[in-house]
Amino acid sequence: MSLDPELVPVLSLLEESGLPDPSVTTPEQFRAAMSAVPVEQPTPVGEVINTVAAGSIPVRIYRPDGEGPFPVLVFYHGGGFVVCDLDTHDEICRQLCAGANVLVVSVQYRLAPEAPFPAPLEDCYAATCWAAENAENYQGLASQLLVAGDSAGANFAAAVSLMARDRGTPAISRQLLIYPVTDFNFETDSYKENAEGFFLTRAMMQWFWGHYLEHPEQGSDPLASPLRAELSGLPPAAVITAGFDPLRDEGQAYARALEAAGVDVQLRHFPGMIHGFVTMAGLTQAAVAVDWLCELAAAKN
Repeated sequence: MSLDPELVPVLSLLEESGLPDPSVTTPEQFRAAMSAVPVEQPTPVGEVINTVAAGSIPVRIYRPDGEGPFPVLVFYHGGGFVVCDLDTHDEICRQLCAGANVLVVSVQYRLAPEAPFPAPLEDCYAATCWAAENAENYQGLASQLLVAGDSAGANFAAAVSLMARDRGTPAISRQLLIYPVTDFNFETDSYKENAEGFFLTRAMMQWFWGHYLEHPEQGSDPLASPLRAELSGLPPAAVITAGFDPLRDEGQAYARALEAAGVDVQLRHFPGMIHGFVTMAGLTQAAVAVDWLCELAAAKN
């Protein structure tokens, strides 16, 4: 397994950008650094609507061109539970909207440490219920409701699927998990092999988890670590993992655990990629991954 050559200049740029050292950084400083990353020319969609879900949760709705009703994809952005927002993940939402012809509802959940576990997750669940209840108002089809996210956002997508199963609503037809956080565990082989040098580091993940959880014991909660949950009865899942990612092993372990529980799951591994590659403009494998996600999002269940 070798690093994809396309990533060499990307990693150099990331290193030159001077991402903060988590050991001496505040959440505010990290957020400022992430918001300074330049945004590429956005993919056009039919309409973009900024509104509020469930009374207080900001959401951004992307509607495709043409006549609905459209399947509804609720998207939770990544950022280690602490950083990023609707703007940092605007382009991936646009790509999914245009490529899959789906109505995308991007959720701005509260961030840790100001809002620790489970508050951001409850925001995601509440916004998903709102999306199902209000889909018709935006030409959405509530009977075809998907959840998706990258990294910490994929953790929320997995956990919202668990909550929807256990609470009886809403009915979710598919979950799309992009290099998901699934376990509070820093001792996997992928954490050891990719501890530093490939954008996301072991130290960063420890810093993120340290802000998300008020107590380490919460890491054993299945809604924080979905890999520890009972997984039967969940909607079909698609999982993306990357070879040079500390989260590689827990993402693959989650796919295997879903399959063992009788859940229809598809795993797509990108051996030469790093964490975050799907949202890195210009990468060939990013385009491949997004096309695959769009195919799945557009498929009827």
